[in-house]
Amino acid sequence: MRDPRRRACLAALMLLVVSLAGADALAQQPAPGAGAGLLGDALSDLEQMSADPGRLTPAFRLAILVTVLSLAPALVMMLTCFVRVVIVLTLLRQALGVMNAPPTQVLVSLAIFLTVFVMQPTFERVYGDGVGPFLRGEISNEVAYQNTVDPLREYMLGQTRAEDLLLFEEISRRPLPDVPEEVGLSLLIPAFMLSELRTAFLIGFMLFLPFLVIDMVVASTLLSMGMIVVPPVMISLPLKLMIFVLVDGWNLVVGAIVRGIVA
Repeated sequence: MRDPRRRACLAALMLLVVSLAGADALAQQPAPGAGAGLLGDALSDLEQMSADPGRLTPAFRLAILVTVLSLAPALVMMLTCFVRVVIVLTLLRQALGVMNAPPTQVLVSLAIFLTVFVMQPTFERVYGDGVGPFLRGEISNEVAYQNTVDPLREYMLGQTRAEDLLLFEEISRRPLPDVPEEVGLSLLIPAFMLSELRTAFLIGFMLFLPFLVIDMVVASTLLSMGMIVVPPVMISLPLKLMIFVLVDGWNLVVGAIVRGIVA
């Protein structure tokens, strides 16, 4: 990978880790009327970043912060388990038959916190080995890029199927390296996302089965009793909610998701 591309990827990954870990703000508010100096400082710091990261001014740090924060949602979906968690929770809500409870905002918030919980060891390695030393000027940008990407690559490789990697190898017409640690992100990220989608739908299918059985039993019972005008969902929904609560369903589902990712 060429040096400018490494710098761009490193900057994006740096801000993702800092924003999710709750690190201190990197920027200060610029003084009024300092708009012209802001651009000059940013351009000057861009040239000096690889040589001396510690010389970055607050203006350029603010520019990095805003840029990477705008990319943070996409990076969270591409590099973490967020996609799997939010899809499983959404399918669980549909299986229960309650379209608006819990609300989408609640499910997304729960998925974000579960993602941070699961990815915390990886984020700590990324910051401790790559982002932190780079911001202190202790390592070069090439070393910082490798130290930042390696923990994420290791996590994604552990969750990616070989079939998905081979698919994108065939599409890109680029052979996979002999060492898994050298797999490029351009192949690994789409393969990882495809594997996460497959796993999420498999979990969702398993969650649908018991609730589907309840719906079929209720519908058959109402039909045999001649209660054709009574919607089956009116009877099955309270039953599904009661059974889900009695078996402590949220605890079981969240525990299964987290254990499946961490294992």
